[in-house]
Amino acid sequence: MWFKNAIFYRFSQAFTHTPETLEDKLKEKAFTPCGSQELTRFGWVSPTSGLSDMLVHAGNGFMLIAGQKEEKILPSAVVKQQLDDKVKVIEHEQARKVYKKEKDQLKDEIILDLLPRAFSKYQKTWALIAPQHNLLIVDASSHKRAEELLSHLRSLLGSLPVILPDVNHSPSAIMSHWLERPEEQPAGITLMDECELRDSALESGVIRCKGQDLLSDEIGQHLEAGKRVVKLAVEWQESLSFILQDDLCIKRIKLCDSLQEKLDQDSTDVAIERFDSEFAQMSLEFSRLIPALIDAFGGEAQRP
Repeated sequence: MWFKNAIFYRFSQAFTHTPETLEDKLKEKAFTPCGSQELTRFGWVSPTSGLSDMLVHAGNGFMLIAGQKEEKILPSAVVKQQLDDKVKVIEHEQARKVYKKEKDQLKDEIILDLLPRAFSKYQKTWALIAPQHNLLIVDASSHKRAEELLSHLRSLLGSLPVILPDVNHSPSAIMSHWLERPEEQPAGITLMDECELRDSALESGVIRCKGQDLLSDEIGQHLEAGKRVVKLAVEWQESLSFILQDDLCIKRIKLCDSLQEKLDQDSTDVAIERFDSEFAQMSLEFSRLIPALIDAFGGEAQRP
């Protein structure tokens, strides 16, 4: 298993839970389906997707956990139509107007009536805890989704002292510099063919490039005009390719051919052993990649 995205956080205090104590905590809020009158529910599930009943998959000092969210799907158009129908009946039969407060109450009643028959949407979010590196990495494409998992974990553990790392140099400025001076790119980072440029003075001034030579004169002219890179496709050490954003989010992670071949060679027919091998390799790659990215942007800024 591999994360498709990575938003990483720094522990500001040591994470002291062992896999065993964390397992016990997660069991207190193991996932159970929504009740008949619930719109949503969150709980903890096995990160191995059913290969094991354990809620913490651990190895080499790393811990993998997963939270699952269930949401009932109630199309707003369906609720609105039933509300409109009910309001028309009341106004016709009772010869009076239905005002907002009563409409809100009717809407709540309609939702409660529809909930037991609603379909469910499930969303699973993984997190990798690396205490020895003071890192927590969430497989999420947005900060909102990552923070939702962290909020539930914090509530369960009592505290979760994590912060988004800050770097000494602007990632946007540094990534722009890589396009202007490719010879000064950090070792191990190779530019690919996709980027997004944004004009800091004009919110609508956005250029998205895909399948382009990022070192071309055309891109250079946009940089000379004051636009700056906010998203950049790179390959790292012939292991991973991804989109690096100016907020340090890592998106659309893919394995390069050389790493995929290595995993295929090490693969076994036993599913849990194959999962464990991929987990170990992913943990190793993240433990190398994230410090390298922080160094590329001037190192981590010291907080007061």
